[in-house]
Amino acid sequence: NIAIGNVSLKYVSVNFNQVMRSLVPAITIAMGMALGKPTSTRRQLAVLPVIVGVAMACFGDMSYTALGFFYTVCCILLAALKVVASGEMLTGSLKLHPVDLLGHMAPLALVQCIVISFFTGEVASIASRWEKELDPFVNIYPFLVVVGSGLASFTLNISSLQANKLTSPLTLCIAANVKQVLMIAMSTVLFNVDISPLNGAGIVVVLMGSARYSYVSVMEKTSKQVQTPESKMSPKAVDLEQGGTSQELVPKASKDSRGVQRAVSTKISASPN
Repeated sequence: NIAIGNVSLKYVSVNFNQVMRSLVPAITIAMGMALGKPTSTRRQLAVLPVIVGVAMACFGDMSYTALGFFYTVCCILLAALKVVASGEMLTGSLKLHPVDLLGHMAPLALVQCIVISFFTGEVASIASRWEKELDPFVNIYPFLVVVGSGLASFTLNISSLQANKLTSPLTLCIAANVKQVLMIAMSTVLFNVDISPLNGAGIVVVLMGSARYSYVSVMEKTSKQVQTPESKMSPKAVDLEQGGTSQELVPKASKDSRGVQRAVSTKISASPN
């Protein structure tokens, strides 16, 4: 999805690309529902301000071409598919470790990038500039940039996969949207970049929306933790004194011990007072 996204930037503006990428959380929700993992209504409503806020913060030059629009749509679909598929492999039946999953994904990503670089002319460009600019014995700087970028990408992927495993694909997409807005805010402060009132309002909306989403996520997780111990208890009629019964919460018995419990209960009920 990163390679397709970089290709799309040749045909669309950065603003258009970022606004379209704000739709990734909505697509992630739809994919999760298709896999039988629906998202609660409260969480869906909490996502809306984040999507709208990112679109407001990134709104600007919205120029694009038909081919660029196609590449951008492919980019956001692949981005949503990546987090959903990786989340399923990390928390589903496989339960892979992030490093193990990355080890399976990296070779496939390498092949895909090589194929795309051939079609986009990047390989030919590197070959033509190799002897004068890109050869490490001529200029070590490009080599160091590539190695540093690889180490940073490895760290980023491990962190994102671990976050996906501990939270959810939707939460990871929300964090990515917040990152986009924080980059705009930091560039405004560090490089003295002017932004419109609409962009500034979008930053505020995203920060408030992400705080609301975090609150809803924590409340839902807390309620599930409270309900889990209660779901393991069931009302059981227990014969007490003189044949009287009362409802008592006792742990659910296993299949092997239920027959013994029923036999003991019947014997106690039949015994004289």
